[in-house]
Formats: sequence, structure tokens, C-alpha cells
Amino acid sequence: MNSITNLLPVTSSEDVRQSLKNGVEIALLDVREEGPFASAHPLFSVNVPVGRIEERIAGLVPRKDAPIVVYDDGEGRTAKAVRLLQSLGYSAVSALEGGLEGWKRSGGEIFIDVNVPSKAFGELVEHVRHTPSLPAREVHDRIARGDDLVILDARRFVEYNVMAIPGGRSVPGGELALRVRDIAPSPETTVIVNCAGRTRSIIGTQSLVNAGIPNPVFALRNGTIGWTLEGLSLEHGAARKGTDVSEQNHEAARARAKILAEQTGVRTIAVKDLERLLADTERTVYRLDVRSPEEYVEGHLKDFRSAPGGQLVQATDEWVGVRHGTIILADDDGVRARMTAHWLRQLGWNEVYVLEGWDGLPREAGPEAPLLSGPLPEAETISAVDLHDRLEDESILVLDLATSPVFRKGHIPGARFVIRPDLLSHPAIRAAREIVLVSPNGIAAHLAAPDLVGEHRRVRVLKGGTDAWLAEGYALETGLEDAQAFSVPDDVYKRPYEGTDNAAEAMQAYLDWEYGLVSQLEKDGTHGFRVLESL
Repeated sequence: MNSITNLLPVTSSEDVRQSLKNGVEIALLDVREEGPFASAHPLFSVNVPVGRIEERIAGLVPRKDAPIVVYDDGEGRTAKAVRLLQSLGYSAVSALEGGLEGWKRSGGEIFIDVNVPSKAFGELVEHVRHTPSLPAREVHDRIARGDDLVILDARRFVEYNVMAIPGGRSVPGGELALRVRDIAPSPETTVIVNCAGRTRSIIGTQSLVNAGIPNPVFALRNGTIGWTLEGLSLEHGAARKGTDVSEQNHEAARARAKILAEQTGVRTIAVKDLERLLADTERTVYRLDVRSPEEYVEGHLKDFRSAPGGQLVQATDEWVGVRHGTIILADDDGVRARMTAHWLRQLGWNEVYVLEGWDGLPREAGPEAPLLSGPLPEAETISAVDLHDRLEDESILVLDLATSPVFRKGHIPGARFVIRPDLLSHPAIRAAREIVLVSPNGIAAHLAAPDLVGEHRRVRVLKGGTDAWLAEGYALETGLEDAQAFSVPDDVYKRPYEGTDNAAEAMQAYLDWEYGLVSQLEKDGTHGFRVLESL
């Protein structure tokens, strides 16, 4: 550790692992960009890049005195992150002793990729429950023969729409147990569940097995990756979705979900007891609505975040930053919250509650508002019209703080891609006398503006961000060439299972890695997973 890090409060790797094993609340935060994070990290670390802390920390760690341990891999970001968190009111923040290298030296297991706890759990579920699956070629042949089957894609709709198994329909994982009986009313119909790789196929299939449907159920082995590696064609732009739920099938799904919740130790909580739980100052509480995003927008409980059930199981660390925190789930059907909760309990979350009834709780409509750590700092702004009029002025440097995939998709002409930690280090930025900061909705730009303010520099924020630019009808550039980048575009890890341009070698390597996760779990010893072995 350098001398600056030595001045910080520290926590040893051994103490972190002990908290994980003992069920004690702890948040282990990796403050590097997602690319480096995906190359090496502890199992339960949560990626919160230092430049995104103000945007994400309030949702991931809502309790200000929850224990937080921060680390990097020698990039010098730990000290800044600790001090920033302290300035935001977090009172129990420390640095991981020795950083990532210290974790390795202490014998801690290292994992790659993202959302690893959920992916490792999926492999463990298949290992323990022998979840049935079929290879891509057999599924293809069954489709070609016209067999009686349905293919249910357990991913988010946007992923399904990009690429899908021909004839499949979008039924995200949290919806499967609720809707499958109406999609496949005949018990003779074979149900095949797929995702891009393995996890959501396995969990979706096992959800239907656990839900007790009479149909033969199989996961598409290795998902769209396996389909592609077999040389089979995918469908693009599909828009088929699940059907409405009949009352008879709704009741059957609800009864089975209740049994599963009880078997796995899920608790229910009445509205009158919710405030008592929220008032517990030693408990980090997450309130999550597991219905579809569309239903959430139509109306939801105030202060509940949108976390569709299938994605919450697949990527719990995107909503819940404190391991062993308390999770409260809400739906309006009695199925989705219990099915999600029964998986979270098996994932080692000890305190999982399902809210019974919404009466008496305030509601609101509309999309989820950004959950920031505090008010946006004051910053001088410039309108899209004014920036457009001055875009040819070479004295203005436009810096775009969007993620690299968003930048590639479209950015203001002439803008430069940069991540926030590089704002003070790039020579061209230090030399600039007039800077306009841009981000998709303006929030990241507002948060970064104080970093650059100086007596010899004018810093403004594009009011309303790139969204406002588009609203004025102005065009965007696409792509991300080296000349456009003031930062290495490693802020977002390229998943080998998303998109249509992945190399076969990368897809196969990803599958090989997933198959090895069960043995890694055994070496790690901190996971606390407990797969339901019998029903």
C-alpha cells in the first residue's frame, strides 16, 4: 500500500471473510471500472467505480453506518473512494488491507466476469438438482419436426429482441411460474427455457420444476451461445410475449409459490410491521418491486425500486450492495415475490420478506427516479441550442461522461469520451479553458463539474444532457475511435453472451468458465448457498 492508503482505516481480508461466513452485514466495494473488475475480484465484491459512487451508492448501500470495505488493485482510487463516501455521510468505511493483491495473498479466491454469485449459484443448482436440459441440435430438430413444444426466453425483453431462438417468446424469469400454465395449457406440451448462456436457463427451468407444472421441462443447454456454436441461426427483432393469466392458473401458481416460500424460510410482513423493520437502525433494508418494468411504471409503492424477479436473481449485486442485508419484495399477484424470494433464500440471504398487501402504503406512477446520494451540485449550464451554435468553436472542449457503449451508439459531434477519474489527469483537459460536460441525462456531468472548476477555466454542463440535444433534433456521431477517447474504454465489460458479434472462442471460453464455478465455490467457502434438494 502507498503512504496515502496507509493513513486510511483498514480491514483485513480475514475479517471480511469472517463477516461473510457469519452472516454479518458487509459491503465489499470494488471501485475500479467494470473491465478490470471483471478480470479479477472476490466473490461478493460489488463494482461501484469511484466516478459513479454518487449515482449508485444510495441504492446499493442505503444505511449510512453499514460496514463498507473498499479496494482497488493499486490504481490509487481507494483513498479517494473512502473519503468521498465519508463526505457523503458513510461512517463505517475502511480500505481492504493490501487491496486486491492483499486478498490474493491471504488465500482469498479470485473470480472473473460479472454477477458471479448468481452464476455460480446457477451452476450449483444444476449440480445438486440435476436440472434437465437439451442440447441445441436436439431442440432444433424438435422444432423442425413440429413437435408440441414452447420455447420461453427467460432474459429481459430487450435481450430477447436482439437475438432469440426461432419461435421463442419473451417470458422473463420472474414471470415463468406465473404465466407458464396459460402458455402451455396441455400437460403434454414440452417447455424449453433459454437464456443467452446458462444461468437464467437453469434457474428458469428449475423454477418450473419447483412450481410443480406437469409438463416436461428442459433448459436449452448453453442458451443462445450453444445454439450459435452449433451453427444454427437466430431470430432478430422478435416481439412475442407471454399471455394473460387465467384465475384458475393464477391460483395454482400462487398456492405452489406459497409452499416453496415456506419450505425455504421466506417470511411475510404485513404493512403495519413494515415501519418497524425500516426503523431498525442496525439493519440495511432493501425494498424491491419484482413485477415487470411496465407494471412498475403504471403504478408502484413509494420508495420501492424496480427489480424484476428474474433479473434480481440473475444479478442481485446490481440492486443489493450489502451482503446479509434485509430484502423486502413486493408484487400484486402472490406469485412473483414468493418465487423470487425462495431463490434469494437459497442464495444465502437470511432475511427475505414478502410484503402482504399494499393497503395503507403510498403509491406513485412513472419510471424510477435516479436515486442519488444527495442534491446535484451547482453548475453553470449551457443549452443544447447554444452548444449547437458554438460547436465549430475550437476553443470549446466537449467531454462526454456516458459509458463507452452509449458513447459508441451516439454522441455529440466532436465530443471526447472520458471517465471521471481521468478528468484531472489528461493533458488536453488540463490545458482547456472552456469545457462543456455532457452525459445522457446530465446527472453525471453535473456531479463531475466541481472536479474541474478552476480560476483559469470555464466549465459548463449541457442542460438536460444528450437527451436534450436529441430533443432539439440535432444529429449524433457514432463510434469510438482512439482519437475520440481521453480514457481507455474499459468502463463496461463486454459480455460474451450479449450482442451478435462475439467470437466463437470467447463464447466457448465463457461456457468453460461457468462449468468450473462449482469447484471455485468449494475453494472460496464464503458463499452460504443452500440449494433446496427436495420438495
